[in-house]
Amino acid sequence: MPVDSVYARLEPLLAGVSKPIQYIGGELNSTVKDWDEADVRWALMYPDAYEVGLPNQGVQVLYEVLNEREGILAERTYAVMPDMEAVLREHRIPQFTVDAHRPVGAFDLFGISFSTELGYTNLLTALDLAVIPLLAVNRDDSHPIVVAGGHSAFNPEPIADFVDAAVMGDGEEVVLAISEVVREWKAEGRPGGRDEVLMRLAASGGVYVPKFYDVTYRPDGQIAAITPNRPGVPTRVAKHTLMDLDAWPYPKKPLVPLAETVHERFSVEIFRGCTRGCRFCQAGMITRPVRERSIQTIGQMVDNGLKQSGFEEVGLLSLSSADHSEIGEVAKQLGDRYEGTNTSLSLPSTRVDAFNITLANEFSRNGRRSGLTFAPEGGSDRMRKVINKMVSEDDLIRTVSAAFSHGWRQVKLYFMCGLPTETDEDVLQIGELAKRVIDTGREVSGRRDIRCTVSIGGFVPKPHTPFQWAAQLDHETTDERLRKLRASVQSDKRYGKAIGFRYHDGKPGIVEGLLSRGDRRVGAVIEQVWRDGGRFDGWSEHFSYDRWAAKADEVLSPLGVDLDWFTTRERDHDEVLPWDHMDSGLDREWLWEDWQDAIDPDGAAEVEDCRWTPCFDCGVCPEMDLEIQIGPTGQKLLPLSVV
Repeated sequence: MPVDSVYARLEPLLAGVSKPIQYIGGELNSTVKDWDEADVRWALMYPDAYEVGLPNQGVQVLYEVLNEREGILAERTYAVMPDMEAVLREHRIPQFTVDAHRPVGAFDLFGISFSTELGYTNLLTALDLAVIPLLAVNRDDSHPIVVAGGHSAFNPEPIADFVDAAVMGDGEEVVLAISEVVREWKAEGRPGGRDEVLMRLAASGGVYVPKFYDVTYRPDGQIAAITPNRPGVPTRVAKHTLMDLDAWPYPKKPLVPLAETVHERFSVEIFRGCTRGCRFCQAGMITRPVRERSIQTIGQMVDNGLKQSGFEEVGLLSLSSADHSEIGEVAKQLGDRYEGTNTSLSLPSTRVDAFNITLANEFSRNGRRSGLTFAPEGGSDRMRKVINKMVSEDDLIRTVSAAFSHGWRQVKLYFMCGLPTETDEDVLQIGELAKRVIDTGREVSGRRDIRCTVSIGGFVPKPHTPFQWAAQLDHETTDERLRKLRASVQSDKRYGKAIGFRYHDGKPGIVEGLLSRGDRRVGAVIEQVWRDGGRFDGWSEHFSYDRWAAKADEVLSPLGVDLDWFTTRERDHDEVLPWDHMDSGLDREWLWEDWQDAIDPDGAAEVEDCRWTPCFDCGVCPEMDLEIQIGPTGQKLLPLSVV
């Protein structure tokens, strides 16, 4: 039976909201399939505004993978802005998809991809607008199965009350597997109702269904155990890893936005995973092992994506793009192919020790020479050893010296504040490093118009990293250290205008820390914050620390824990962590030993990149029966012709 579009009711109201174009749909390469022809129907959400959500690679890939399959339909929805939320509530219009403006509540599955925990309140808005009960226990067969994915799904406990299921890792294969389970269950007449289909998903070992697990607590507030509450449910849930990226060259038809978005480019993921071993980096840890796309697949994806979209910029994406074993050939051959055209190539933030001028020149052949971005992360050599970012100050200066001598004028540097064992002096070193960068640039270029932008984020300990046990720095100390840093640079007239600072205060990081390492008790905090008007917590203009602190106190105090307990408290080896039953492939003992190496009072021990050195036993390869994939293949992009 067809589901009616809400567009006829929506259209007359669009003139009254900001940026109405974000709710219209109809983008180039979007897909609208016949409702009645599909057996399984997905609504896919990136829980942020259209301008942030549309470029998201994960949602675009799943949207295309699902819609390519016969009998499966997928549409997209994004978080509506507060003015639109008010309009929808007033006129009783439900949360809708942008493709065919169908109500989200009519779909079989509602998949949400979280790349940050600060989107949790937007999930609750979408559920409420879709007339789906907030709490999973209150849903029946008429409601979609709510599935969380993305990096935040590696600790789904804070949203365990709101989602029916969570999936860790790569989504391409598992969304199709989930679709088949739902298709079979529907074809059989939905035997056993909602619990039966969730049980079938849980029994696979790769889908986490929170209601099938009980959590018990100790008198001191720590978790005693997380255990399955029915037979056939696995004790630990495994992540999904796609091994052959060449077999999945998505997106083949990138969505071209109607409204301005945060990234106006076609992005090609050139490899997945990272083995550099930066101890703070959740993305690098949970996406192991490294899997490269071949040089031919990259070339074909770039060629096809440009033809299908009309974009003029191509971003070659990964966690450390210059680490692709054939990046030199990729850059040279793509540079040859597109020289003299309007197509520009970009490499996001580059590691200092993977950068070279030849590479940079290849990426700026068509005259677009923007600033270079590097991420030393720690201000001092000592801090960089603690976090295993094995780049010395001299390495950085050598790199920027080469860049400035070849015509670059500006550099952006990323750092973190609040890392384990950090002191005021470590943070003040960021300023000294920036001054040295300016001095170097002026000296080698003979010019005064050299600029350095210092961008600083607060460190948030993340699950499945060696720092998952670390105490988070309180926001008062974070703000004080950053104030001292700014003052130390601005007080020196030689550098005041040449060095720019960009940083947030420490408060959003504390809330992110609560949501990153929280357990099921935090779900009630999220709900109360949402009921009090919490929305778009990743946006500074909407975020309220006072609201989060007040609701955390209200909900957690009767339970004997508080905001500090979840954030600024160090964990010990034997504590049961809320995500210990989520198997990312990493060996817990290896993570603990690496944490001990980081905080060794005699100096942090460094860990080499295991692609080029013997195995360090992190656990991923034997646990998942995989191998790291490394090149070079020696093959070429050609015969694709030069444009």
